[in-house]
Amino acid sequence: MAEKQTKIGWATAAAIVVANMVGTGVFTTLGLQLTSLEHVGVILCLWLIGGLVALCGAFTYAEIATRLPKSGGEYHFLSRIYHPFLGYLSGWVSITVGFAAAIALAAMAIGSYVATFLGWSGSSVAVVSILFVALVHSFDIKQSSRFQNILTGLKVLLVLVLIASGFLLPAAPGNALSLSESLRFGWNDIWRPAIAVSLVYVIYAFSGWNAAAYLTDEIKSPGRNLPRALLGGTILVSILFFLLQLAFLRQAPVDLLEGRVEVGQVVAQLMFGDTGGRIISFLIAGLLIAGISAMIWVGSRVT
Repeated sequence: MAEKQTKIGWATAAAIVVANMVGTGVFTTLGLQLTSLEHVGVILCLWLIGGLVALCGAFTYAEIATRLPKSGGEYHFLSRIYHPFLGYLSGWVSITVGFAAAIALAAMAIGSYVATFLGWSGSSVAVVSILFVALVHSFDIKQSSRFQNILTGLKVLLVLVLIASGFLLPAAPGNALSLSESLRFGWNDIWRPAIAVSLVYVIYAFSGWNAAAYLTDEIKSPGRNLPRALLGGTILVSILFFLLQLAFLRQAPVDLLEGRVEVGQVVAQLMFGDTGGRIISFLIAGLLIAGISAMIWVGSRVT
């Protein structure tokens, strides 16, 4: 009975992985890639590579975490495998850049999306969002687990709605996938620096696949459930990311996406009109709370 109140199952651990991975990157990266790469086929290959890299990382962490079962992520791994000083440095990087800065960035994004609807300043919305989520996680792990599962479920549902709409609605005239020239792989692109920069964007979008490793002590039977959470969450997100990019490219021409950061908003407006686009944009911003929730839960274990 005590374990049920203080431990989480693999589904909740996988939800933490999914919530960490599905953030602003998947909704913004495509527009930046299209500014420097001419062929959509190359861009889609980069998303496949990003998923493969994330999956390799998940396999590695699953193996290490089952051999060194303790919360803390890289801080614990580097301290045990190499030297405590390396773990100490890694811990500070995780606390400041990996979590605190990422939480602040997500909160600022929420503020920029919904401040006008609420009549508040963006910074006020950001601060309230962080304080609210921190308060939710201040009681017990059962409440944290329920809160995280609900938010992550809603986030995945929104992504599935966007994917389904992108494939079921009529394709936009002159969309990026309808141009055979743009779908060529473009072998000359692989020698260009732009492809390396675009891959960095993709790797950033896939970051968060290691989230469950920070909570090893709090997972029931981590030897079995932690690998399931890391691999299951990473595989699910990789599939969703690739399909979402296909849906975006099917519903918008290249010139409307190129250089745009708010790709999700642009495509949503094309599919659902101005009102529907604003609603989807509001939902995207609101569900960033799931990412903040996961990072507050996970990041505090490093400290």
